[in-house]
Amino acid sequence: MRTVLGCIADDFTGATDLAGLLARSGVRVSLRIGVPSAPPKDGAALEVIALKCRTSPVDDAVAEVMAAYEWLNAAGAQNFFWKYCSTFDSTDEGNIGPVAEALMDAIGTDQTIYCPAFPENGRTTYMGVHFVGRQPLAESPMKDHPLTPMRESDLTRLLAPQVKRTVGLVEHACVAKGSEQIERKLAQLHDQGVAHVIIDAIAGEDLIPIAKATRNMPLITGGSAVAAPLPDLYLKEGLIAADAMRPPSPSLARKSVILSGSCSAMTNAQVAHYQTTGAPSYQLDPIELMTSGRDGVLAWLSKQDLGKAPLIYATASPTSVHEVQEKLGVEVAGKLIEDTLAACAIVARDLGVRRIVVAGGETSGAVTKALEISQLDIAEEIAPGVPWTFCQSKGEIVALTLKSGNFGNENFFADALNKLDT
Repeated sequence: MRTVLGCIADDFTGATDLAGLLARSGVRVSLRIGVPSAPPKDGAALEVIALKCRTSPVDDAVAEVMAAYEWLNAAGAQNFFWKYCSTFDSTDEGNIGPVAEALMDAIGTDQTIYCPAFPENGRTTYMGVHFVGRQPLAESPMKDHPLTPMRESDLTRLLAPQVKRTVGLVEHACVAKGSEQIERKLAQLHDQGVAHVIIDAIAGEDLIPIAKATRNMPLITGGSAVAAPLPDLYLKEGLIAADAMRPPSPSLARKSVILSGSCSAMTNAQVAHYQTTGAPSYQLDPIELMTSGRDGVLAWLSKQDLGKAPLIYATASPTSVHEVQEKLGVEVAGKLIEDTLAACAIVARDLGVRRIVVAGGETSGAVTKALEISQLDIAEEIAPGVPWTFCQSKGEIVALTLKSGNFGNENFFADALNKLDT
């Protein structure tokens, strides 16, 4: 099947977020973990390639994305989507802007949009200023992100140092007038030489005219929400065939485990709430892992009743995270946690666990790599932007959900496990 939309995501949870929203259409969505080594074969109409390049050096990130683009281009994709976090996670150097410009050059287009807004999850943009809930981005918990601390709320100012071409804005007053007005504004900006266009969105209803106005652009960039209307538009236009719909989900054993490496404010709340249910839990300490290794947590896991979905977590307050990073270094502390949770995933699978919940982008990357997962089929959404997926690991079908740190409500972990039984 020819690929209609080829998507590239800068981290694994962001890829499942995007794939989950695309799957709301009922169309089969294939999520690839990394660039496939084999040429395209039996692809889906909607293909997503998950990379781990959000915080990579710029040149490395661009090279990874270009390899993904070449694979999707060979699969027949005519339209491309560059997906990054709805909080625009980046530094002054990138990687959002440099990757977008590299894709523009490869595709042969001289304008693209940036729409990270995800109103359903509280991410909105007004007059170019991005909000997390009621807080401007630079005043939100994202200001303390350990890898990409966000200290600027105006997206035009955030993007400008990352790109070589001119940055502009489509304000909400234009968006509110509908897709035709958006198209006219984009054309005007194009004539003025504006290549990079931030688009305001303050409600879910804003995303439909934005998608309509930009659906034929060779490259769209943004958070996942602006891509969500695209499959239905493609179906209506006959670009996606009726036989491209996703198959029913398999039934799996109830043994489960929850692995949380995220230290976001919401994941902190989710861990605390899940602990009130009485489920067994184990907190990882990076300093202890450095001195004593991971045998303790693996032994603990092997003794648990896996029908009770034990939780293993490294979640901590920003102050605690900073203290650990001061002692061990950012990369060392992060890798200790990622590698330990990945080892836990392997042990859990070998103990018969077939339902695995993972919180945190870096952790998700480590777990999928450890389980040797190369492709996932997207199933039901648990929360906005967080679906269950089904994949194969060591010959076994496994249900896996990869949750971005700030997504979901406080009851997410229990909701996720209950979703598979409905």
